[in-house]
Formats: sequence, C-alpha cells, structure tokens
Amino acid sequence: MPSRRTLTTLAAAAAVVAAGGTAVYGRIQSANAASGEEAKGSRPLVQTSASGSFSTDVAIPVQGTPAVRGDLVMSVSAAGQAEAWQKTVLVAQVNGRIVSLAVREGDRVAAGQTVVGLDGAEYALAVEEAQAALADAENKLREATLFDDRIQDAAVRQERASAARIRSGVQAAEVRLRRARLDLTRIRTTAPFAGRVASLKVVPGQWVRQGDELMTVVDLDPIRVEVQVLESEIAHLAPGRTASVSFAAFPGEAFTGRVQTINPIVESGTRTARVTVLVDNPGGRILPGMYARVSLQAQRYADRVLVPRSSILERDRRSMLFVYEPGSTDGLAKWRYVTTGLQNESMVEILSEGVETDSVRAGEIVLTEGHYTLIHDARVRLVDDAKKEGGRPQ
Repeated sequence: MPSRRTLTTLAAAAAVVAAGGTAVYGRIQSANAASGEEAKGSRPLVQTSASGSFSTDVAIPVQGTPAVRGDLVMSVSAAGQAEAWQKTVLVAQVNGRIVSLAVREGDRVAAGQTVVGLDGAEYALAVEEAQAALADAENKLREATLFDDRIQDAAVRQERASAARIRSGVQAAEVRLRRARLDLTRIRTTAPFAGRVASLKVVPGQWVRQGDELMTVVDLDPIRVEVQVLESEIAHLAPGRTASVSFAAFPGEAFTGRVQTINPIVESGTRTARVTVLVDNPGGRILPGMYARVSLQAQRYADRVLVPRSSILERDRRSMLFVYEPGSTDGLAKWRYVTTGLQNESMVEILSEGVETDSVRAGEIVLTEGHYTLIHDARVRLVDDAKKEGGRPQ
C-alpha cells in the first residue's frame, strides 16, 4: 500500500500536467481568435474567370476582328430538303424492242438528246402502207371528179370535191399517214431539258409497252430547297432576299441561295407556309433528298455598330468584351463593359455609351478567341489561330 508521501507526490505532478494543458489550449484559442479577427478585417478573395494563374509577363496569343458599322440582318431558320429544279419521268410512247440505250445513270444529257431508241422497222412499214393507201384513195378521187371542171358554178364544184374526198377515202388516208409518221418519230425518246439521268429502268433488248417507265431526268442546277416557315414569320420574308443554306452532307460549309417563291396559303394543320429557295449547284454536289438547314434573310436594321457574338463575355452578370490596344510590339487587352442590343446568329449590336457602360467604335479590334481568362491590361498578341499558338484554355 503506497505511503502518504507517495500519494502527495503523485497529486502534485497531476496538477502540473493539468496546468500545462490549460495553458496550451489557451494559446491555441488565442491564435485562432487572432486569425479570425484578421480574416474579418481583410477583403475576401473572389475567384473569377479573370483571376487565372497565367503570368502576364508573356504576351498571350489571341484572335480578333474589327468592329463594323453596317446593317444587322435578322433571319428566320427552318429545315428542309433539297429537290431537283426540274424533274421528269420518261416513258415509252409506243410499243417496241429497245435497240439503243445511249446513257447510264448519272450521265449528263443535253436538251433534245436521244436517250432510248426502239426498233422502227414496223413503224416504217406502217408509214409505207399509209402512203400506198393514200395514193389509192387519191386515184379514186380523180376518177370521181374527172369531168367536174366542166361545171360552171364554182360553189357546186367545191361541194362535189369535198364529197368526193370523203367517198374516196382520201381524208381518212391522210389521217392514217400522219398517225404512222408520228408513231415512227416516237421510237426515239429524247431528253426534254439538259440534266442528268437517274433511276434507269431498262436495258438494251428489252421489250417495252407504251407508258412503261424508262428513266428519270433531273436538272440539278440550280437546286431547289423547300422549307416550311411559321405564319408569324412569313410577313418578314420577300422573294429575292438571300438565304444561307447548310447541308448535313457538307458540315461546316455554307451555300448562298435566294428566295424564289413564297406560297400564299398557310397550311391549317401546321400553321406554316412553303418557301422555295434556289441554290446554285454548277458541280452537281448537292443532290435531291439531302437534308438542309436554311437561314432566311428577314428584317434589316441599318447603321448599327456590330461585333461578333464570340467577343461578348459575361462578368458579374454584366456584358463585356476586350478591345485590342496596339503597342510597339505586342498589345494590351482593354476590358470594357458594354450594352448589347439586337443580335442574330453571328453578330451583336453594341449600343451607345451609357452611364456605366462604354461603346465600341467601328474599326476597333475586339478579341474573339483566347480571351476568356484575360484580365484588364493583359499583354496579348494577335494571331490567326490562338489554339495552335498555345493560347489560354477556353
């Protein structure tokens, strides 16, 4: 059993340890309080896209384009499908065996070019028979009117001649001869207009009957694109206005077209009207059936200061952009808050200078690529491709 002296010694040691722990705890609390007071008195660090970790000592590669003063064109977008400007199905006009087929699918043909020829022996024989029948009928007519020249009354002579033509069969024979000659010309099928051959249905040696489909001829230049436009937007369109057309088959490529017609009837089910756009297609690249997106020129607002949409950024819920200020070697990116107005798919209107916003003058270069993480007065250099030059990530 421990003695009284031993217990006294242990109690004193425990008191010393407790006092030391209390002192350490107090110093920790005081340090925390001091840190808190210091944090309260300092400005908070706001993390924004402009506070990047990139050094501003090296000029950052960016892309830019001049602001312009011009017309802002508002457009109407719609989807459609390419169609041939002209299209016709060629059919056999008479019965016969195909002895010549001068084209294949995809071949170009000229207007009036023979594309299919049938065996014409039977039809040539029919012409000869009709000619012989007509000659026989004319002999009968001469016999019937042999002495009519002795008749003094001209009206009587004319009446007898007309009756004799009918009785002799001359009139019917002339009709049969014209029919035989017409059938003979129909053994040749020709292209009604210049175009290309599509959907070929026959081969040489094949027997066809009148009305059988032979092939289709299409005219692909220009190409026709038909789109359905909402009735609320039809009033802003007019024939002759330009249209930008893109096709799924040619990503990233835009074709220029022109509004040809606007259907004056609105379909009750869809509340849309058909608008036809023509697009030049000299090489025949655009084919019927291709899916198209069309942007139709609608309203036009004149004399506006315009910048690309890609130049507009948002900081602190306000619209802003960077203007390039040239220097002796590189330049500086100048931050400007701006007030935007109307905009279309590619351009934005910059309104006049206000109390809290600036404007942009036509000709000033606004940054469009590589500018997302810039700060005011950052050193920059203009390049053709900011990404290839190692510009800041977007």
